[in-house]
Amino acid sequence: MDKYHEILKKYWGYDEFRPLQHDIIRSVAEGKDTLGLMPTGGGKSITFQVPALAQEGLCLVITPLIALMNDQVKNLQNKGIKALAVHSGLTKKEIDITLDNCIHGDFKFLYLSPERLGSDMFRKKLEHMNVSMITVDEAHCISQWGYDFRPSYRLIAGVREMFPEVPVLALTATATPEVVDDIQEQLKFRQKNVFRKSFFRSNLAYVVRKTEAKEDMLIKILKSVGGSGIVYVRSRKKTKEYAKMLVDNGISASYFHAGLKPEVKNERQHYWTEGRIRIMVSTNAFGMGIDKPDVRIVVHMTAPDSVEAYFQEAGRAGRDGKKSYAVLLWSGHDKASLNRMLANSFPEPDTIKRVYDALGNYLEIAAGHGEGAAFDFNLGKFCSAFKFNILTAYNSLKILHLAGYIDYTEDLQLPSRVHITATREDLYKVQVANEDLDLFIKLLLRSYTGLFTQYVAINEEMLAERLHVSRNDVYNYLKRMALMKLIEYNPQKKTPLITFVRDRQEIKYVELKKEIYEERRKRLEKRINSIVDYATTDHICRSRQLLKYFGESSSDNCGICDVCIDRKKSGINGEEFEKIKAGVEDVLIKEPVSRDELYSRLKSKKEDIEKVLHWLEEYDVVRENEEGLLVLNR
Repeated sequence: MDKYHEILKKYWGYDEFRPLQHDIIRSVAEGKDTLGLMPTGGGKSITFQVPALAQEGLCLVITPLIALMNDQVKNLQNKGIKALAVHSGLTKKEIDITLDNCIHGDFKFLYLSPERLGSDMFRKKLEHMNVSMITVDEAHCISQWGYDFRPSYRLIAGVREMFPEVPVLALTATATPEVVDDIQEQLKFRQKNVFRKSFFRSNLAYVVRKTEAKEDMLIKILKSVGGSGIVYVRSRKKTKEYAKMLVDNGISASYFHAGLKPEVKNERQHYWTEGRIRIMVSTNAFGMGIDKPDVRIVVHMTAPDSVEAYFQEAGRAGRDGKKSYAVLLWSGHDKASLNRMLANSFPEPDTIKRVYDALGNYLEIAAGHGEGAAFDFNLGKFCSAFKFNILTAYNSLKILHLAGYIDYTEDLQLPSRVHITATREDLYKVQVANEDLDLFIKLLLRSYTGLFTQYVAINEEMLAERLHVSRNDVYNYLKRMALMKLIEYNPQKKTPLITFVRDRQEIKYVELKKEIYEERRKRLEKRINSIVDYATTDHICRSRQLLKYFGESSSDNCGICDVCIDRKKSGINGEEFEKIKAGVEDVLIKEPVSRDELYSRLKSKKEDIEKVLHWLEEYDVVRENEEGLLVLNR
């Protein structure tokens, strides 16, 4: 492992790997297909970036998260590592140049969204690439049992066939036993090979607070627990409202969601990471890929739609191993709200097909045409033009995305990109003839490398500051150079994007397969029921509930969740409490009995049995029937 430690030290500055990282890297280095289950913040990226750098060739990294893809590519480039990305936000020419660079250049990483794997152009280019390994991030997406199943992930198996000797590394933070097996089957692992870290977090206290006054409870919690925190809410509007409420109550806070401008998001994220903002109120757009170990509390104002999503988001607290809290606020309305979300997420099939047909008309694509065509898309204008409810249209587009008809990318945020198409000689002639352009071109070439061979992300504001001119002046220089055919210039873009993955179909041929619609709806319903069970089950340790969901058994209680703390108030130690509770359940599962009969059957003190019984009755585990006998609630 010496060379891997050298790479780790050179690029990341660490002396040692974490235990699971070490195991996964060694497995991949031996050419084995490998599945790594690593909790949020476990350092997944190092497990493929280090072994890829240690060998010749290109590592394909398949991920559905464009924002994370761009961040990782930027981070690698900042370390002097050659990395590129291909996704739906790029022009056809940009994609073509990027793929050619992966064939002829010495690039180490190509990040791409799974939809790209179905492109004929990509498959033809891929044949000429020297692929050393394939990394599948968010690997649970390949399983129809996973909480975020994406059919496009099934295309990975075809890429495997092109490189049968190349090892595959699949990574995910959360997966049930069913999903773990399915990931390996779908990716055609040569033999099962799983490395996992226990989901148990000894320092993280899971708490559910039942309240109809969530705002008051939030303020009370944040004033009693110090340190940095995240408050998750479901809507963008609520992020701003709750942040203002916290500030009005003397708590340092700001808000974050995907619709903010990139520079605003970067600034707020930086301030929060540095501790200048204590609490970030956010949608689930915040937290992915952020390495802040000292988050002391994560509060969910509403429950996510799955235990997997909750576990990931709650797990952003206490990564430094110190005592931290994950709090879910639950009210009597939350179950109904989750069920409404289920209904809204699956419009009627005929409605989905009408949205697809209207989309083709709106974008003026004829039947039998449009494959690969990408369009900036305004959902509000589309709904206004065709009288669709926005929520209905939005969820219809998401299902059409999953069904493989379109690629719908929300709030795509891409920096400006420049590629110099002129030769160095022609560029020099322009510099000699144009004094004002000469200064700008020299600055551009000093500031960025690779401009002659690829599209490079640039920052107009930074260039303007260095040249002591306005941003608009820089924009005009770039437009002028583009008109002179010296460069290709794609200005910064922030817009949702619709890409037709295949030619537009006539509405009668649009098919919503069972696995995309019916089965997916049933699975979401099952996951919603699981999160409801978690929030409403008050007699089982929270940590044990979560571990059981992910197939990890434990006979020990965590001792720090709200259920365990409540038990401690009974004055009985945890082991004795569990013994009496199990004894009560063993007796009552067979038949109802009187209190006196129960006392005689159990070998514990009567007063201790009574305390446990009181606790079980309070949480509706046990009740008295009409005959006055104790029975289990089922």
